[in-house]
Amino acid sequence: MDSTELGNLWDRVFGTQPAPAQWLVIVTAAVALAAVAPRPIWRLSRNAITIAHEGGHGLVALVSGRSLQGIRLHSDTSGLTVSRGRPTGIGMILTAAAGYTAPPLLGLGGAWLLADGRITLLLWVATALLAVMLVMIRNLYGALTVIFTGAAFLLVSWLATPDVQSLFGYTVVWFLLLGGVRPAFELQAKRRHGGAPDSDADQLSRLTDVPAALWLCFFHAVSVCALIGGGRWLLGL
Repeated sequence: MDSTELGNLWDRVFGTQPAPAQWLVIVTAAVALAAVAPRPIWRLSRNAITIAHEGGHGLVALVSGRSLQGIRLHSDTSGLTVSRGRPTGIGMILTAAAGYTAPPLLGLGGAWLLADGRITLLLWVATALLAVMLVMIRNLYGALTVIFTGAAFLLVSWLATPDVQSLFGYTVVWFLLLGGVRPAFELQAKRRHGGAPDSDADQLSRLTDVPAALWLCFFHAVSVCALIGGGRWLLGL
């Protein structure tokens, strides 16, 4: 690849692209909501939120100095991230808190990139993160899920027209923002009926002596604030 081709690739990835018309942005929000609200569809689409959830655990574990042993994704949309290090302390607290906050915060970051016109960059960053995560996947279903998701991003970023890239990017970011809200409510409902005794909120409660209910409030606050802030960016408000 010569310098001209490298320059063109640089411009393609790091350049800006025009945002779609606002009515199309609203359409992408409706499509994302349709993937989140109906329970039958959510049972399938929630796999993407689980990827972000477990990826958040894994990334923060590494950043906080823990040793990441592996990530497993299951067909029931649950997941497990295993890391080694001190069983207590700030690193473990941040790692446990990263799961439910990762999807909405990724959506917020994506909304910031889209508001700046960095549509192709968003798709390439997502592809890179999925490729890194694939290395740490330790089961076949998880590997296939990440490969399929990463392939979708790669194909759109490399082959699709700018308009298609834009619509795809906006739909994905809306999905992360909207889909990041629902899991905390699901966890709250499970705990109300005596389920999920070892949830992230309960682990954080044991680590910090802060009631699990307050950690649930924290998850709610992060996801709702990310949705409001990211939605304003996406709508150009």
